[in-house]
Amino acid sequence: MSRLANEPIVERPPVNADAQPQTRIGRIKIPTESLRAYIMLIALVAVWAFFYYSTDGIFLQSRNFSNLMRQTAVTGVLAVGMLMVIITGQIDLSIGSVVGLAGGMAAIAQGWLGWGLGPSLLAGIAIGIAIGAAQGALVAYANIPAFIVTLGGLLAWRGVIKGISQGNTVPIGLQSFKDIGQGYVTSITGFAIAAVAVATIAWLVVRRHRARQQFGLSDGGTGIVGVIVSIIVPSALILAFIYTLNSYQGVPIPVIVLLAVALLGAFVTQNTTFGRYLYAIGGNPDAAKLSGINLRRHILAVFCIMGVLAGVAAVIYTARVGSASPDAGVLLELDAIAACVIGGASLMGGRGTVFGACLGALFMASLDNGMSLDNYKDYTQDIIKGGILVAAVGLDMLGRRRG
Repeated sequence: MSRLANEPIVERPPVNADAQPQTRIGRIKIPTESLRAYIMLIALVAVWAFFYYSTDGIFLQSRNFSNLMRQTAVTGVLAVGMLMVIITGQIDLSIGSVVGLAGGMAAIAQGWLGWGLGPSLLAGIAIGIAIGAAQGALVAYANIPAFIVTLGGLLAWRGVIKGISQGNTVPIGLQSFKDIGQGYVTSITGFAIAAVAVATIAWLVVRRHRARQQFGLSDGGTGIVGVIVSIIVPSALILAFIYTLNSYQGVPIPVIVLLAVALLGAFVTQNTTFGRYLYAIGGNPDAAKLSGINLRRHILAVFCIMGVLAGVAAVIYTARVGSASPDAGVLLELDAIAACVIGGASLMGGRGTVFGACLGALFMASLDNGMSLDNYKDYTQDIIKGGILVAAVGLDMLGRRRG
């Protein structure tokens, strides 16, 4: 009993992290998580094909594709942090307001206070960390539901930036700041980044496969074929869009930031003890607590991570727009939540992947971009996006009942 009370069990990963439900297709059993990713890819291709024909090919031209990826970067960075929060069974409704406040403070630091690039960026990210820590402490240690804490934050932090800025828009004067959201890297640098990303994916997949063999976990009957497919599919996607981006002006800097955040997030959630504990907490918090996992500390940690990534997203958003306004980031929290759910995460906790969240972010950005090119009315766009979110949650709940 002393071991259960004081020492986390680290020899074997929690069930929710690796023992995924499987779906049989023919003679092959595919993990349900992977099947959702493939279905999401098919849906994304269908959306791209629709907008390609409806916009006479403009949607997939290299210039618009570059704009699409810049749009995806902000939502994608937020979705990685939101995924970790959702995995633990929590929610954060305040990140849109946090983006507005953090971006506003970074702009004020470089504009009104005359700070340089580094201090201004740190100011914005520090605001995100402080807010994440404060909200996480209220959820983890004061036992206030995350929905209430972050709903209050949605209103409070928006009010703070309105008060500090007096309702004024703060322009970005530093070109180096603007480059974070508007700049590009050379084609050679883009392909070098793609090579690093592919190598990282291969290392993560092989490492995970060996870990499963070590613990005697099933590979779903796919064996080495499954490992190869898990490497080839994301690698091909990375190389394809890097090539497309290079055909315009190069890879946008926000996309590089998103790739770095996504790879780091994937490593943390899938290849570390901390990440496995997050799945265990969301899947069965009582069992996780009995296993010696410190629930409060991990919940506080995910809200801090969410705060950091909200600060990073705020910097990208503010730099891309070229100014900070009091209403910046409105409804970004819903885009991030929708990206996670559409990408396969469960609002009940315990399930989801960074790849799925980023895919969901790209799906949401594609809808925004394509509907704007097609001149859809604002209310029509809201109806479509809201309907897709409800449908995604409904399908998730239906799948759980059948399971």
